[in-house]
Amino acid sequence: MSDLLSVVLPLHQVPTGPTSANIFVPIATDAPPAQIKQRSDHPVKQLNIYPQDNPYETNKFYANFFLGGQSNPTWTQPYSVSWSKGGGNAESWGLAVSHTEQSQLAWDSGDPPRYFIGPIGLQSIIFSAAELGESTVLSTDTLQGFSANVNLAPSAQDETIITFPLAQGMGFVTAVYTGGSPILQSGIFFKTLQYVGELNAVTFKYQIVLNDGTDWLLYATPTGSLGAPPFTLENSTTILGPEKFQGSIQVAKNPAGTSGESSYDASAGSFALSASISASVDANSGSYTLAWEKGGIQNQTLLMFALPHLVDSFDDTTFNALTDINMTTITKGNAKAVMADSITMIEGSLPTEMGFAPWQSTGNGGQGTVGNQLSTAAITAINNAAATELNEDFVAQSVLDSMYYSGKGLAKFAGVIYTMQDLAGNSALAAAGLDKLKDVYNVFVNNTQQYPLAYDTVWKGAVSTGAYITGDTGVDFGNSVYNDHHFHYGYFVYAAAVIGYLDPSWLTEGDNKAWVNMLVRDYANPSADDPYFPFQRSFDWFHGHSWAKGLFESGDGKDEESSSEDAFASYAIKMWGSVIGDANMEARGNLQLAVHARSLQHYFLLESTNKVQPAKFIPNKVTGILFENKVDHTTYFGTNPEYIQGIHMIPLNPSSSYTRTKNFVKEEWDTYFGNGYADTVEGGWRGILYANLALVDPVSSYNFFAADDFDYTYLDGGASRTWYLAYAAGLGGAA
Repeated sequence: MSDLLSVVLPLHQVPTGPTSANIFVPIATDAPPAQIKQRSDHPVKQLNIYPQDNPYETNKFYANFFLGGQSNPTWTQPYSVSWSKGGGNAESWGLAVSHTEQSQLAWDSGDPPRYFIGPIGLQSIIFSAAELGESTVLSTDTLQGFSANVNLAPSAQDETIITFPLAQGMGFVTAVYTGGSPILQSGIFFKTLQYVGELNAVTFKYQIVLNDGTDWLLYATPTGSLGAPPFTLENSTTILGPEKFQGSIQVAKNPAGTSGESSYDASAGSFALSASISASVDANSGSYTLAWEKGGIQNQTLLMFALPHLVDSFDDTTFNALTDINMTTITKGNAKAVMADSITMIEGSLPTEMGFAPWQSTGNGGQGTVGNQLSTAAITAINNAAATELNEDFVAQSVLDSMYYSGKGLAKFAGVIYTMQDLAGNSALAAAGLDKLKDVYNVFVNNTQQYPLAYDTVWKGAVSTGAYITGDTGVDFGNSVYNDHHFHYGYFVYAAAVIGYLDPSWLTEGDNKAWVNMLVRDYANPSADDPYFPFQRSFDWFHGHSWAKGLFESGDGKDEESSSEDAFASYAIKMWGSVIGDANMEARGNLQLAVHARSLQHYFLLESTNKVQPAKFIPNKVTGILFENKVDHTTYFGTNPEYIQGIHMIPLNPSSSYTRTKNFVKEEWDTYFGNGYADTVEGGWRGILYANLALVDPVSSYNFFAADDFDYTYLDGGASRTWYLAYAAGLGGAA
């Protein structure tokens, strides 16, 4: 039998210990465990990517530039850019710049509309060169967490003549010319071009008006010549620039009149090359800073855009640097421009007291109550349910041909065993279950499951070999090509945290700790100093949530469906960090959960008071699938309300109350499920709905799961009656 801890979880989760001044420090820098064999034959080949020492990002905003035909857009927010590749009205081979106003969105005709989507193919201004034509080659380099460079060369044999440093939130779209002859083109058509004058002794300014009435600014900063570079409006689609130009050319849309123009003028000639993140945590308060490396004129302050959840958490210094420039994004509301080389955000209510036990927010962010004192009746019901569930076949439910479903099975049994030990006080049953769980978990640590993991040396990450073996990149939801790693691996990390909490000796046995750390490093590596995994593969600190789509090109950009499994992956990091005594990891988990809660409530979970997403979409209550270019109130597997809403509920866990406010849960229930519809839902989705109900009506939730005639088919593969009973009871559902 396992040597289980004999004490119950304290009323409040106690943080592990002091953190570093910057909590973004490496988890480890060594190779994955030896049983994770290396493979160099990844099914997705790298397309025109310059070699780099750091691991390659797979899920970031610019991935369309090295996937498929390379011509699908990339959204930097608020702009999008795409390789014209000979298409459009201008038939250009340059890089097209676009910005979409909300009035240009296309809407479904329903009430409320099922989706809205931005137009594809609009080319407001295109950066090109006389030397570019049908042989043009697009390449990328310096793929980092917040930025990448896109390059255009006349042919595979020629040197790059234009480089575009792309950074999230960039205020200008910048083209750095190294000898090419600039041509600016437009698929919207140029109306006027006017030279304004010289700025800061090195930058020259022009004003452009397009046929759609939008005002754009053009700034040229030569490095290889003196005087104003000549730009001539040749016709409605073409502006000719100087021959063999050396320097930068920048464009920006100006919706803010003379005030906006002054802000752009003050920053012209500078541009962001890359960004780094740092963060600190003190007790239940944290802050994080995005700082940009600057190109061009170094004494000019950058102009950068920030999304609403960032703006709402600005510190005073950053808030005071806001300008009057606001520009719409397609799926994230209005971005605001700030004049700053770095921005700092404050999260003042981290969920530091949240542990494994049921936890209920008191309505003030991270402040809450721990529900680990259960009634005698509830403990009896929980013991009865656990006796049944711990007698189930762990292998049949947890050793599958899918990392996702296997992880859910392991997490299910981990939750039951934790409940037995700490909430029901049944150490004997918990110990027997823990032995079974460790045996099953060892299958994965030993890498003997049907589709073992491999370490991919091409992109650098831990992937299922399912696609290698079957030839189908869609196997296991695309895990082999980096889809959904935070969803899949988050369940394994949570299960390991429970095992390690109940039996600390397990952490020092064999490769257990290193194997779990490998999973965390794969989807949430906090440092660019780790040579084996990219920085934060899944979580996007600019957007405040993860992107699920890996190495698949997409006309609508990256996307995310299950916001709740995303948050659960951060919760798993928090708990694993706590269990292994890694204070920085625990702090990152707490901070990441806080950012999750803020961004999900801005973009995904739509209370009636939401002012970010379009008003007529709010009655849907959730976004469904959120892309960079569209929001679609659906799922990848069906359109039933319980699917669309429920995929943003699972798995119900202590962090659910932190990310899903009571007001939201009640509004959603009343909209979709409070009219008796929940009792018509079939299968495991009914259990998900009633477990979610515990957040606002724990008594009804508890009574549903405690019923004598409870039907176990109402539990999905990652859920247990034991945990649902304890969860509802812990939130006040059982007297």
